[in-house]
Amino acid sequence: MSPRPYRLGRRQAAKQETRGRILAAARQMLTAKSGSSRFTIDAVAEAANVARMTVYYQFKNKRELLEALYGDIAARGELKHLDEAFANPDPLAALLDFIGIFIRFWSSDRLLIRRVHALAALDPEIREGLHSHEARRKRDLQHILTRVKEQYGHPTARKLPEAVDILHMLTSFEAFDDLSGATRKAYEVGDTVMRLALAAVVLYGAPLGE
Repeated sequence: MSPRPYRLGRRQAAKQETRGRILAAARQMLTAKSGSSRFTIDAVAEAANVARMTVYYQFKNKRELLEALYGDIAARGELKHLDEAFANPDPLAALLDFIGIFIRFWSSDRLLIRRVHALAALDPEIREGLHSHEARRKRDLQHILTRVKEQYGHPTARKLPEAVDILHMLTSFEAFDDLSGATRKAYEVGDTVMRLALAAVVLYGAPLGE
Protein backbone atom coordinates (compact mmCIF):
# COMPACT_ATOMS: atom_id res chain seq x y z
CA MET A 1 0.00 0.00 0.00
CA SER A 2 1.29 3.44 -0.89
CA PRO A 3 2.11 5.64 2.11
CA ARG A 4 0.58 8.62 0.28
CA PRO A 5 -3.02 8.23 1.64
CA TYR A 6 -1.58 7.91 5.15
CA ARG A 7 0.47 11.09 4.76
CA LEU A 8 -2.51 12.92 3.30
CA GLY A 9 -4.63 11.78 6.24
CA ARG A 10 -2.07 13.05 8.71
CA ARG A 11 -1.84 16.41 6.94
CA GLN A 12 -5.61 16.75 6.92
CA ALA A 13 -5.77 15.91 10.62
CA ALA A 14 -3.07 18.47 11.37
CA LYS A 15 -4.93 21.07 9.31
CA GLN A 16 -8.15 20.40 11.22
CA GLU A 17 -6.31 20.58 14.55
CA THR A 18 -4.82 23.95 13.59
CA ARG A 19 -8.22 25.20 12.44
CA GLY A 20 -9.71 24.16 15.76
CA ARG A 21 -7.00 26.01 17.69
CA ILE A 22 -7.60 29.18 15.67
CA LEU A 23 -11.36 29.02 16.24
CA ALA A 24 -10.82 28.39 19.95
CA ALA A 25 -8.48 31.37 20.16
CA ALA A 26 -10.99 33.58 18.32
CA ARG A 27 -13.77 32.48 20.67
CA GLN A 28 -11.60 33.15 23.72
CA MET A 29 -10.70 36.64 22.50
CA LEU A 30 -14.29 37.56 21.70
CA THR A 31 -15.60 36.44 25.10
CA ALA A 32 -12.78 37.91 27.18
CA LYS A 33 -13.59 40.58 29.76
CA SER A 34 -11.67 43.11 27.69
CA GLY A 35 -14.28 42.73 24.95
CA SER A 36 -13.74 42.52 21.20
CA SER A 37 -11.66 45.68 20.73
CA ARG A 38 -8.42 43.67 20.36
CA PHE A 39 -9.89 41.21 17.85
CA THR A 40 -7.54 41.18 14.86
CA ILE A 41 -6.01 38.44 12.72
CA ASP A 42 -2.61 39.15 14.29
CA ALA A 43 -4.01 38.85 17.81
CA VAL A 44 -5.82 35.60 16.99
CA ALA A 45 -2.64 34.15 15.46
CA GLU A 46 -0.67 35.03 18.58
CA ALA A 47 -3.32 33.53 20.88
CA ALA A 48 -3.44 30.34 18.79
CA ASN A 49 0.38 30.18 18.68
CA VAL A 50 0.46 30.05 14.89
CA ALA A 51 1.88 32.31 12.20
CA ARG A 52 -0.26 35.13 10.86
CA MET A 53 -0.21 33.56 7.38
CA THR A 54 -1.49 30.29 8.84
CA VAL A 55 -4.68 32.06 9.86
CA TYR A 56 -4.99 33.55 6.36
CA TYR A 57 -4.39 30.11 4.87
CA GLN A 58 -7.26 28.66 6.87
CA PHE A 59 -9.51 31.74 6.60
CA LYS A 60 -9.03 34.35 3.88
CA ASN A 61 -10.03 37.27 6.09
CA LYS A 62 -11.69 38.27 9.35
CA ARG A 63 -15.14 37.81 7.84
CA GLU A 64 -14.48 34.17 6.94
CA LEU A 65 -13.01 33.52 10.38
CA LEU A 66 -16.10 34.88 12.12
CA GLU A 67 -18.44 33.06 9.72
CA ALA A 68 -16.62 29.81 10.52
CA LEU A 69 -16.99 30.53 14.22
CA TYR A 70 -20.69 31.30 13.74
CA GLY A 71 -21.04 28.09 11.73
CA ASP A 72 -19.32 26.13 14.47
CA ILE A 73 -21.89 27.36 17.00
CA ALA A 74 -24.69 26.48 14.59
CA ALA A 75 -23.34 23.00 13.87
CA ARG A 76 -23.07 22.21 17.57
CA GLY A 77 -26.34 23.89 18.44
CA GLU A 78 -29.95 24.15 17.46
CA LEU A 79 -29.83 25.35 13.85
CA LYS A 80 -29.21 21.82 12.64
CA HIS A 81 -32.88 21.15 13.51
CA LEU A 82 -34.30 23.75 11.11
CA ASP A 83 -35.09 21.16 8.44
CA GLU A 84 -37.26 19.33 10.96
CA ALA A 85 -39.20 22.53 11.63
CA PHE A 86 -39.77 23.15 7.91
CA ALA A 87 -41.02 19.58 7.52
CA ASN A 88 -43.83 20.09 10.06
CA PRO A 89 -47.11 19.80 8.11
CA ASP A 90 -48.78 22.45 10.30
CA PRO A 91 -47.22 25.81 9.32
CA LEU A 92 -48.14 27.48 12.62
CA ALA A 93 -46.42 24.67 14.50
CA ALA A 94 -43.49 25.04 12.10
CA LEU A 95 -43.33 28.75 12.96
CA LEU A 96 -43.27 28.02 16.70
CA ASP A 97 -40.58 25.37 16.15
CA PHE A 98 -38.56 27.89 14.14
CA ILE A 99 -38.80 30.48 16.90
CA GLY A 100 -37.83 27.94 19.57
CA ILE A 101 -34.79 26.86 17.59
CA PHE A 102 -33.51 30.43 17.26
CA ILE A 103 -34.19 31.25 20.89
CA ARG A 104 -32.10 28.26 21.95
CA PHE A 105 -29.44 29.15 19.39
CA TRP A 106 -29.16 32.75 20.60
CA SER A 107 -28.96 31.59 24.22
CA SER A 108 -26.36 28.88 23.52
CA ASP A 109 -23.49 31.38 23.19
CA ARG A 110 -25.06 34.72 24.01
CA LEU A 111 -21.92 36.68 24.85
CA LEU A 112 -20.04 35.49 21.78
CA ILE A 113 -22.94 36.27 19.44
CA ARG A 114 -23.37 39.69 21.06
CA ARG A 115 -19.69 40.49 20.46
CA VAL A 116 -19.90 39.37 16.81
CA HIS A 117 -22.91 41.64 16.28
CA ALA A 118 -21.07 44.50 17.94
CA LEU A 119 -18.11 44.00 15.59
CA ALA A 120 -20.48 43.94 12.62
CA ALA A 121 -21.76 47.39 13.58
CA LEU A 122 -18.23 48.75 13.23
CA ASP A 123 -16.75 46.65 10.42
CA PRO A 124 -18.44 46.65 6.97
CA GLU A 125 -16.71 43.38 6.02
CA ILE A 126 -18.13 41.56 9.03
CA ARG A 127 -21.49 43.29 8.62
CA GLU A 128 -21.77 41.95 5.07
CA GLY A 129 -21.21 38.40 6.29
CA LEU A 130 -23.74 38.74 9.10
CA HIS A 131 -26.26 40.26 6.68
CA SER A 132 -26.26 37.03 4.64
CA HIS A 133 -27.34 35.07 7.74
CA GLU A 134 -30.05 37.63 8.52
CA ALA A 135 -31.31 37.52 4.93
CA ARG A 136 -31.60 33.73 5.08
CA ARG A 137 -33.61 33.91 8.33
CA LYS A 138 -35.97 36.38 6.65
CA ARG A 139 -36.40 34.14 3.59
CA ASP A 140 -37.20 31.21 5.87
CA LEU A 141 -39.86 33.27 7.67
CA GLN A 142 -41.29 34.35 4.32
CA HIS A 143 -41.63 30.69 3.34
CA ILE A 144 -43.29 29.69 6.61
CA LEU A 145 -45.70 32.64 6.68
CA THR A 146 -46.68 32.02 3.07
CA ARG A 147 -47.66 28.50 4.14
CA VAL A 148 -49.60 29.95 7.10
CA LYS A 149 -51.47 32.33 4.75
CA GLU A 150 -52.32 29.52 2.35
CA GLN A 151 -53.65 27.24 5.09
CA TYR A 152 -55.26 29.73 7.48
CA GLY A 153 -55.98 32.79 5.33
CA HIS A 154 -53.82 35.18 7.31
CA PRO A 155 -51.74 37.20 7.22
CA THR A 156 -53.42 38.53 4.11
CA ALA A 157 -51.45 38.86 0.89
CA ARG A 158 -51.28 42.65 1.31
CA LYS A 159 -50.03 42.38 4.89
CA LEU A 160 -47.68 39.43 4.40
CA PRO A 161 -44.50 41.51 3.80
CA GLU A 162 -45.12 43.56 6.95
CA ALA A 163 -45.83 40.44 8.99
CA VAL A 164 -42.53 38.94 7.77
CA ASP A 165 -40.70 42.12 8.84
CA ILE A 166 -42.29 41.98 12.30
CA LEU A 167 -41.39 38.33 12.84
CA HIS A 168 -37.90 38.95 11.49
CA MET A 169 -37.49 41.59 14.19
CA LEU A 170 -39.01 39.39 16.91
CA THR A 171 -36.68 36.48 16.11
CA SER A 172 -33.53 38.60 15.92
CA PHE A 173 -30.66 38.29 18.37
CA GLU A 174 -31.15 41.93 19.37
CA ALA A 175 -34.76 41.25 20.40
CA PHE A 176 -33.70 38.12 22.29
CA ASP A 177 -30.87 39.96 24.05
CA ASP A 178 -33.09 42.87 25.08
CA LEU A 179 -35.92 40.65 26.31
CA SER A 180 -33.54 38.39 28.21
CA GLY A 181 -32.03 41.19 30.25
CA ALA A 182 -29.90 39.96 33.13
CA THR A 183 -32.26 37.43 34.71
CA ARG A 184 -34.92 36.15 32.30
CA LYS A 185 -34.58 32.53 31.21
CA ALA A 186 -34.46 31.55 27.55
CA TYR A 187 -37.72 29.58 27.74
CA GLU A 188 -39.45 32.66 29.21
CA VAL A 189 -38.21 34.80 26.34
CA GLY A 190 -39.26 32.10 23.90
CA ASP A 191 -42.77 32.05 25.33
CA THR A 192 -43.02 35.84 24.98
CA VAL A 193 -41.74 35.84 21.40
CA MET A 194 -44.07 33.01 20.39
CA ARG A 195 -47.09 34.85 21.82
CA LEU A 196 -46.11 38.06 20.05
CA ALA A 197 -45.49 36.18 16.80
CA LEU A 198 -48.92 34.52 16.90
CA ALA A 199 -50.51 37.86 17.73
CA ALA A 200 -48.77 39.42 14.74
CA VAL A 201 -50.04 36.69 12.42
CA VAL A 202 -53.63 37.03 13.68
CA LEU A 203 -53.43 40.84 13.73
CA TYR A 204 -52.84 40.85 10.00
CA GLY A 205 -55.88 38.74 9.24
CA ALA A 206 -58.68 39.97 6.99
CA PRO A 207 -61.00 41.31 9.76
CA LEU A 208 -58.43 43.84 10.93
CA GLY A 209 -56.32 44.48 7.85
CA GLU A 210 -58.65 44.55 4.90
